Amino acid sequence: MTSRFRALVTATVLLPAFLNLQAASGRKQTFTGEVGDAMCGRQHMEGSPAECTRTCVSKGSKYALVVGDKVYILETSDKAALAMLDKLAGQNATVSGALEGDKIEVSTVTAAK
Repeated sequence: MTSRFRALVTATVLLPAFLNLQAASGRKQTFTGEVGDAMCGRQHMEGSPAECTRTCVSKGSKYALVVGDKVYILETSDKAALAMLDKLAGQNATVSGALEGDKIEVSTVTAAK
């Protein structure tokens, strides 16, 4: 196989996958996981997960959603969403919003069913 042919095959295979990732990015999606904070992620340092999350957020950390091994930072200035995240700290929640890298621009937060 020539290097030119290999490059063409690679581009043909990888380009659609890359375009699908780009299309998914920025679209509203729904995620379910544990409400935590960006500083601690899965490893809470102070008390219960709820106490630690609230403490870290009060000190400037952002809320986060832990889904399996992935930690998504939650971005929102909506007071209702922030109140719900505070209420659900350390518990499972369903978050809808636009994914951009490892950040979710939150549109809604509800208790997970």
